[in-house]
Parts: sequence; structure tokens; C-alpha cells
Amino acid sequence: MAKRILAFDFGASSGRAMLASYDGQTIAVEEIHRFSNDPVTLHGHMYWDILRLWHEVKQGMLKARLAGPIDAVGIDTWGVDFALLDRHGELLGNPAHYRDPRTQGIPEEVFERLPAHELYRRTGIQTLRFNTLYQLYYLATRHPERLAQTDKILLIPDLFAYFLTGERRAEMTIASTSNFLDPHRRTWDTDILERLGVPTGILPELIAPGQVYGTLRPELCEELGCPPLPVIAVCTHDTASAVAAVPAVSAGAEGFAYISCGTWSLFGTELPAPLMSAGAEAAQFTNEGGWDGSIRFLKNIMGLWLIQESRRHWMRQGEQVSYAELEAEALAAPPFVSFVDCDAPEFETAGDLPGRVQRFCEVTGQPVPRTRGEIMRCIYQSLAMKYKQHFATLCGLTGVRYPRIHMLGGGIKDTLLCRMTADATGVTVQAGPAEATVMGNIAVCLLSLGELDSLAQARAVIARSVPLATYTPADPDSWDRRYATYQTYVGKSGRT
Repeated sequence: MAKRILAFDFGASSGRAMLASYDGQTIAVEEIHRFSNDPVTLHGHMYWDILRLWHEVKQGMLKARLAGPIDAVGIDTWGVDFALLDRHGELLGNPAHYRDPRTQGIPEEVFERLPAHELYRRTGIQTLRFNTLYQLYYLATRHPERLAQTDKILLIPDLFAYFLTGERRAEMTIASTSNFLDPHRRTWDTDILERLGVPTGILPELIAPGQVYGTLRPELCEELGCPPLPVIAVCTHDTASAVAAVPAVSAGAEGFAYISCGTWSLFGTELPAPLMSAGAEAAQFTNEGGWDGSIRFLKNIMGLWLIQESRRHWMRQGEQVSYAELEAEALAAPPFVSFVDCDAPEFETAGDLPGRVQRFCEVTGQPVPRTRGEIMRCIYQSLAMKYKQHFATLCGLTGVRYPRIHMLGGGIKDTLLCRMTADATGVTVQAGPAEATVMGNIAVCLLSLGELDSLAQARAVIARSVPLATYTPADPDSWDRRYATYQTYVGKSGRT
């Protein structure tokens, strides 16, 4: 009998319930329920619409049950965000969204109590203002009454697992995004929180990916007509699930490089242990958890967000334009005219992204892109140059010249970006799977159920189950010649 897994994946603008079937050779996946996952803004703050999303989870459960028996459930989301629960297990408000501006300037306050260098040497995590640590410090210093009422905090996939099972636990890969997990001992670094005035009793028990949170609560089984299914702690951080799905079946002892390509681009490799050298700290590479104690050594890059939010802006202006049309317009525009730093702070929040791109170019003394195609070309080639920069850094830090880059996630549907990445980095790009996060989620469920013996076997199954595309460098010399120009303009912005 085929094993059937229900995987929930929460992305930047939508969530999906995906029903998978594994027949012993390949995994077939069907989307059975899709719903929006837009943040809600109220009184100047941005929140998860968590109770509506819980309703959507139950709708996905109902649709899956009607389609046949299910063997397990897995959930993944992005990292850092969390909910507060009181001593009765009730929510203390909607969880804040990481794009909320409340933590602007907070890392600098934290570093006055706990120097950035010490924090990196203890956690190996890239400094991003929205990390869980900075969100908690904000609460401790601005709203201590909320933490005083808190019995436990749960990161978002752990929260949904709690809604399903009643068990309050923290899965390791999502916990590793918090900026207060010891990556060597794989335990909470409570001293960090104590020095910042954050109570440590609110931290839940840690569990490894592949363990089971628990089974569906009896009242939920009755409501949904489901048996007491196991809810498995997959690699609940979406990037950890995506990396678990890398089809690197021919990777040698040196490992592989990957780009998990979506709203964010996560560029890195898989290591057996943290790499927290002075060079890694200077480059702000992060060490997050993966399957079986592995480390996702990677750099967070503001990825397709710039393209997605630019399109949203034009749509708000009444310009009905598709991603395919934007890609075609970008391809038709002249190359290498202007560049932006994709990670510049002004590109982080929603709004008039095209206007910000134009202002960046103007301030740095470059030709200002005017048309949609010129703006898109600027973004595309800037993102590919950012990949080129971080690929060189990754190779230098690990001492490995990776022969290929695996590109994963929905961003690989953008073939222009895949081709530009191969040209910019000068190495072959293998694109796929597009549903990497879901496939990794499913793979860990199958590992937990004993249907797969190892992650290597899981990756081989995934490679057989999905189409893969290969892009070879066509004109890397042109990118090499323009790279110094790119660095000049990015340097002018005062950022790296």
C-alpha cells in the first residue's frame, strides 16, 4: 500500500495543503487546498492572521480525509516568528510578522549588552533585525507585561503542531533560526536570554526532526472525522525542508552548493558541523540546523521579493502584468546598465520598489532605469551578481570549488534567473525540484515512518520523482568583466 502524507507549507503570500503518495519508488504530489497568507496590518504593526490560517489547516485536513486515508501530517513555515501562550495554553494575541518595523534599531541595543562578535561565536547566526532574539528583546524592554503573562513561546510550525496535538515542543531546525540556540550542543543558550532580561522558563522542550510531536487531539479527530494521526516534526523551517530535498545524488565528499530560491534566496551548503570562523562572521554566513544534526551553512539574500513586490506595485497602479511578461521585458532591455544592492534596507519593506530601485541608481551615480523592463533587468542582474559574490565567498570559506549549484523552489520557474546564475557564477546550474520545501517535508515524514532508510535514499527518490533542468554557462566572461562595476556601485551604497 502506498503511504500518503499531508504536508502543509506556509509561504510568503500563500499556504498549501499538499497530499503526497509514495509507492516505494517515486513521490507523487497533489495540491488539494491553497489559501492566502498575507499579513494583517493594524495600528502600524504587522501580524500573522493565525486563527484564519488555523481554519485553513482544518479545511486542508478535511479535504485530505475525503481523498482517502492519511498516514502522517507535516508542517513547515519560515523561521523567527513566534506566538506567546499563557498558563492556560491560550494565545496572547496574534503573532507579530517578521516584516513588522518594530525591531528597527533593536540589534544595536542588544549589542550594547551582548557584543555582536560574542553572539556570533555562540550561535553562528547572521544578524538580521527580525531574528527571534531581537523580537523577544523588544518585548522585554517595551512590553515586559506580555512576557510576564507568558508560559511558553512557540515558533509558528510548533504552534500549528500544538493546535493539532496539544503538545508544546520546539523542533530543532526552526529553533536554530532564533539566534539563541547553541549549534554545537543543540540546546537553548539560556545565558543569552538572561543577559537580555528575557525569562528562560518560557522556552519549550527541543525535539529533533523526524520525531513526533504527538497525535491529533481527540476533539479534533471527532470534528474532522480523522483517526489519531501522528503529527511529525519534519524539518519545520522551510529552508531546512528544501535542503533535505536537494537531489544531490552524485555529490562527492566535498558536498554541494544550493540556492533555495523564493521570496528570499538562501545560498549555501550542507556541513556536518558549524563553521563559525572569523571569515564566516565577517561574511555573515549563518549556521542553521538540518536533518540528522547537519548544518545549513548559508547566506540570506533578499531574493525574488524585489520582483514580487515590484509587480504588486505595478498591479496597484492598474498595470495588469504577469511574471512571464516582466521576464520578457527584462530580457529585451539592454544588459549591465545599472545595479542595486538587493540587500539594501530600503528594499526590505513593502511599497514602491521600482521607485526605490530608481533612487538607488540615482544616488550611486548610475544610469536610472525608466521602463519596467529596464527596472526588471537591473533587479535580475543584480541578484545574479549577488549570487556570484556569495558563491565566491562560500567556496573560500569552505575550501571547496563546487562544480555545480542546485537551484530549488518556486524561483526556478524563472528560467531567466537560472540562466543568469549559471553565467554569473561560471558553473553549471541544476534546477529542481520546484516544490523542494514540500518534497523535503514529505521525505522526513517517510523517514520517520520507516519507509525510507536515509536522507541519501530520500534524495534519490526525489530525483526520480521530479523534472530537473540543467543550465550551463553561456557567457561568463561578460559577467566577469562587469563584476568590478557591480562591486563599485554596491560599495558606494555603503553596504556589502
